[in-house]
Amino acid sequence: MTSINTAYDESRYIYKCKPVYEFFKSVFDISFAIALLLIFVPFLMLITILIKLSDRGPAFYAQERVGRNGKVFNLLKFRTMRVDSEIEPVWAVQDDPRCTKIGRLLRRASIDELPQLINIIKLEMSFVGPRPERPFFMKDHPGLTGLRLSVKPGLTGLAQVNGRYNLSINEKLHYDLEYVHNRRFYLDFIIIVKTVYKVFICEGAW
Repeated sequence: MTSINTAYDESRYIYKCKPVYEFFKSVFDISFAIALLLIFVPFLMLITILIKLSDRGPAFYAQERVGRNGKVFNLLKFRTMRVDSEIEPVWAVQDDPRCTKIGRLLRRASIDELPQLINIIKLEMSFVGPRPERPFFMKDHPGLTGLRLSVKPGLTGLAQVNGRYNLSINEKLHYDLEYVHNRRFYLDFIIIVKTVYKVFICEGAW
């Protein structure tokens, strides 16, 4: 794999069409997402009730994100912030004062991301790929609208298992482009395994 540095240079990476890989990856995504939803239904219902009891607001939050080939979709999350707390889009920050008590716990354990299993079933996302960004932020960096949009965004990705929020934008871009350039089943498997470990130890989650 190409070495990671802080200088952004997309020309070092290429996108190769892999129809067989893409097909079987989609089959895995849908099958695994449905299985997890069925397994976690009681847990998801409990989280929904806890959020509703915490401040009576909606349990779920839909946020516009940019997916493959620039298509905008609504990414689903459990709501972790107070209702109407976001006046304008801002980057995620550690110990965000806008978070509710239950929301802070959900973020710490990455449980707030579980509703994105629905996005995966709808083929808007994959289990593994570059994390989708918000349109508001993409205009500030050309790399966010470049080669990384050639593949479906992921619930987790190479950047998420190598630093997540501790990385700069350029460092995240390099990991995203590394994934686009080198994506294959073995790499997906390694990223999923590492993600489970990172979630278990709550590393890099805000």
